[in-house]
Amino acid sequence: ISSDPPNSTQGPDTDKKAPQEKPVDKAGKNPTQEPEEEIDIDLDAPETEKAALAIQSQFRRFQKKKK
Repeated sequence: ISSDPPNSTQGPDTDKKAPQEKPVDKAGKNPTQEPEEEIDIDLDAPETEKAALAIQSQFRRFQKKKK
């Protein structure tokens, strides 16, 4: 009987804490890590356009598989 209440209490506690921990971890990691370097992307560059088309194509295939 004494082992049942801790298990039942830990189950909901961990379930409640898990969703809260993810945002806390993300927020907690950002200050500990170096600030993100701002990257300037030339949106008119041909290689950027090629990359965008490739990403869009893969995403469309993913959407078709999903259905």
